[in-house]
Amino acid sequence: MSKTYYDPADLPKFADIKDFQPELAKKFFSYYGDVFKEGALTAREKSLIALAVSHAIQCPYCIDAYTSGSLEKGADEEQMMEAVHVAAAIRGGASLVHGVQMMNKTKEITM
Repeated sequence: MSKTYYDPADLPKFADIKDFQPELAKKFFSYYGDVFKEGALTAREKSLIALAVSHAIQCPYCIDAYTSGSLEKGADEEQMMEAVHVAAAIRGGASLVHGVQMMNKTKEITM
């Protein structure tokens, strides 16, 4: 198998970011941990949101982590795919709504 830019073996090394900047890593991981605690949203709901965002930002490490996490927190395949479709719809809509900018500029030039 050829080596890819994104190596799945690197995901468990995420905590190693503390090696180059311990204080900022400590602050980040504290915040990160607080974000994913149960609150107004359940851990499962937060994991599904993270899975959708992972697809929108196209982070393979996050996709792996939140696929596993969503399953561990009780989400099923249908819920996970629906979350991915929500991300795709928002991402597609965000691209399309910028078409208004193109239309405005076209009208400005051609009128």
